[in-house]
Amino acid sequence: MNKASGGDGIPVELFQILNDDAVKVLHSICQQIWKTQQWPQDWKRSVFIPIPKKGNAKECSNYHTIALISHASKASHMLKILQARLQQYVNRELPDVQAGFRKGRGTRDQIANICWITEKAREFQKNIYFCFIDYAKAFDCVDHKKLWKILKEMGIPDQLICLLRNLYAGKEATVRTGHGTTDWFQIGKGVRQGCILSPCLFNLHAEYIMRNAGLEETQAGIKIAGRNINNLRNADDTTLMAESEEELKSLLMKVKEESEKVGLKLNIQKMKIMASGPITSWEIDGETVETVSDFILGGSKITADGDCSHEIKRRLLLGSKVMTNLDSILKGRDITLPTKVHLVKAMVFSSSHVWM
Repeated sequence: MNKASGGDGIPVELFQILNDDAVKVLHSICQQIWKTQQWPQDWKRSVFIPIPKKGNAKECSNYHTIALISHASKASHMLKILQARLQQYVNRELPDVQAGFRKGRGTRDQIANICWITEKAREFQKNIYFCFIDYAKAFDCVDHKKLWKILKEMGIPDQLICLLRNLYAGKEATVRTGHGTTDWFQIGKGVRQGCILSPCLFNLHAEYIMRNAGLEETQAGIKIAGRNINNLRNADDTTLMAESEEELKSLLMKVKEESEKVGLKLNIQKMKIMASGPITSWEIDGETVETVSDFILGGSKITADGDCSHEIKRRLLLGSKVMTNLDSILKGRDITLPTKVHLVKAMVFSSSHVWM
């Protein structure tokens, strides 16, 4: 069996050799889906493959999964059509502070923004308080019924919502391991892993939380250049910020409350507080939130004092370690000099635009 095939068992290689008649069949299926708003059951199925992480292999929490969905659903371009329709509403609804899954934006932009904010806070002698939020399995915990309600409130057309709802209705999965494959089972929550629609759906879901938390209306935040900034987001990675501990805690509790209303829970053990001013110990739901002097965000070290020299030194040490590990490759005669240069630059200068 082709291990890269989805629930229908059809390998991707088949779609690379389709003739015109087969393409017409796929086109006809898409027309039927659009007309009836019903999806083939095979297109709703996912094959989960568990990938071990570090730790005890007998613990389920020490695995992450990749999901294989039907190649036919992707080859038909039906999902791309829906994505294009949905994206225009995503662009309209999402604020600039959300950089996740958006063209021309990403983690490095948020890293640069946080560095700029810390530098300005230091320049104007302001204390600054950050909370780096971590959700417990955010993408897997999205409540479907609440998601459709959110899409409706954000002005998504009924036809699109109906198509999406029916794509998720009766969603099934199986788990494939080296020992065999499980029976099919129903999935009642979470956005579809491996589906190009999921980033759009999750971003709208997350935006609903932040709106209800009132982050845009509140005065809590960092006042810089005539603008109040209290959050920066990259999909589910959310950074809250304020000029006082009390303001930051108020922001966090509002986000926590609204997140729980739609089924998302904060992972207190992985959350971090970083402050340039005095800070007390935080306890939420009986768990202590760790206070740190620096934080690794998207592979870059962020410090409370905004001093980029820490990150530069860290990069140099990491670069030296990588160079040592690549010693045999760099000294080899089978690899060209330009390739070696590209390799070194990729290792040493990743996210370097933040501090260069």
